[in-house]
Amino acid sequence: MDLSGKSYKAYLERREALKKQYSPKQAEKQHKKGKLTAHERINRLFDPGTFEEIDTFVTPADQPVEFGKVERTFGDGVIVGHGKVNGRLVFAYAQDFTIMGGSLGVVHSRKIAKIQEMALKMGSPIIGIMDSGGARIQDGVASLSGYASIFHNIIQSSGIIPQISVIMGPAAGGAVYSPALTDFVFMVNHTSYMFVTGPNVVREVLNEDVTFEDLGGAEIHAIKSGVAHMIYDDEENTILALKKFLSYLPSNNVENPPFVPEDGTVQDVCEKLRDIVPDDPNKAYDVKDVIQLVVDRNSFFETAELFAPNLVTGLARLKGRTIGIVANQPKVLAGVLDIDSSTKGARFIRFCDAFNIPILTFEDVPGFLPGAEQEHRGIIRHGAKLLFAYSEATVPKITIILRKAYGGAFIVMNSKNLGGDFSFAWPTAEIAVMGPEGAVAILYRKELAESKNPAELKKELVKKYRDKIANPFIADELGYIDEVIDPAVTRKKILSALNALSNKWVKVPNRKHGNMPL
Repeated sequence: MDLSGKSYKAYLERREALKKQYSPKQAEKQHKKGKLTAHERINRLFDPGTFEEIDTFVTPADQPVEFGKVERTFGDGVIVGHGKVNGRLVFAYAQDFTIMGGSLGVVHSRKIAKIQEMALKMGSPIIGIMDSGGARIQDGVASLSGYASIFHNIIQSSGIIPQISVIMGPAAGGAVYSPALTDFVFMVNHTSYMFVTGPNVVREVLNEDVTFEDLGGAEIHAIKSGVAHMIYDDEENTILALKKFLSYLPSNNVENPPFVPEDGTVQDVCEKLRDIVPDDPNKAYDVKDVIQLVVDRNSFFETAELFAPNLVTGLARLKGRTIGIVANQPKVLAGVLDIDSSTKGARFIRFCDAFNIPILTFEDVPGFLPGAEQEHRGIIRHGAKLLFAYSEATVPKITIILRKAYGGAFIVMNSKNLGGDFSFAWPTAEIAVMGPEGAVAILYRKELAESKNPAELKKELVKKYRDKIANPFIADELGYIDEVIDPAVTRKKILSALNALSNKWVKVPNRKHGNMPL
């Protein structure tokens, strides 16, 4: 090729025009908001020198002048491509707020749809980095149709490849359904927002004054709505966490999660586990202490930590292999199941099942949260989601009953007759239809009413109930659990069970899909 020829000169001119498009002034504007540019985000996410951009020089669709000028920029406000993250192929798109506010026009949407279809075809994860003013008004219905194509592709890829959304700016209107459809959502505190209708519309329609932060900020979605699973204080740490999170996941639904060699510092027998659960059954403790002593050192990555904290979910490793953890948290609402925790647990379980991640359950649950509010909001329907998810899952499922396992909650938390593979209990476990106090109050109502010292009688009856009914040895003898174990050997038992389940295969019914109680 003649490098001084006309064709090569045109090539160089285009490259130069592309460089000028991304001015230092625009980058500085992003930085002043506490945000990185789209290119900086991509460069931090991918292994150095591995990212290959696609459709770099496409331009926006022409629109009538009277409806506002559309900048004739390259790329149409979104960067798409593929590269390596932790040495594995990953596809990504990053909306560029410095180009027309990152608004989604028809060409912009086609680029995203194209990279989604490539990721599905190659069986690789896809990351969507969102920083957009929403649909491009000038593109009209074509913009809305573009969103529909993106949503459709997410749904077609669901359960086949991991899909993760990273909100690094605004996401408003129809745009919010894209992250809501993906597997996990990361947000950045104070610089990212999601809402169906913005503060101005809320003010106009409902006469309510609300800030961007209070309406759809990261903390709102992490604590109240549950839309965001992980939030961090800046974009750099968000991307670092995202890269770590990806290291737990397989590339697709026909692969097993990647193996990461452990450092060998965690012993299979840990005597500290004997001292965590208090002798007093009404005293709280932190179930994360149990998790940390069982899994590989520093391997627990909690998901949705701030939403429904009475149920802990997250990924960890055992001997270098990824597992999903679901655990009742006695230090929050005594570990009861409610609407939010049931929904949180069900979605996490279904993700693990879709991507061949074994599920380990730590159980200490006194039941479902009682009360008119929960009943009226549909605790029956939402609790059934968790029930459905556990029963539907075909990956290896292991349960450790640490303490309380009462009533319907015992059934829901991966009991053997629900399809759990192995169920172990610590000697501190209490397994019964209901708690001792409630059972005694019903069974001995007359005796307690006639007693001269009802408090003392109730105390005796509660102890008798625990000894004769609500203890793990009865369940062990009847075969409803597999074994009462020494807490110190918990990790060893789990590893043995996982080894036994390594070739687990379940023939599922021939049907289109079940009808989960959504």
